[in-house]
Amino acid sequence: QVNFVESGGGSVQAGGSLRLSCLASRSTYKYIFNGHCMAWFRQAPGKEREGVGSFGVDGITWYADSVKGRFTISKDNREGRLYLQMNSLKPEDTATYFCAAARVPRCFSNTDYSYWGQGTHVAVSS
Repeated sequence: QVNFVESGGGSVQAGGSLRLSCLASRSTYKYIFNGHCMAWFRQAPGKEREGVGSFGVDGITWYADSVKGRFTISKDNREGRLYLQMNSLKPEDTATYFCAAARVPRCFSNTDYSYWGQGTHVAVSS
């Protein structure tokens, strides 16, 4: 079941930028979007899914070391959108990116995410 719809993926050369967007697919999910921990994950071919960053209702953000300083998560509660601004992209950033929401408002390292999007693919060439 698709709860969120991601967009903005594509192909880009190393050093380039992309901005991913995540939109609640139904009005019921906007409630989840506005009041719960949101996060971005990615999964590269042959690799496990990994967390990229999270954004809690308290405004606290977390980023994986591999993207820290290059990626930024932001939210537009009025539009119900979660963004992932990706700068200085590297070939190792190539993956399918997913947004997800938890059932709790704040994000922690062991937070369980229950609502997912279908993903958008990012390909970075060297």
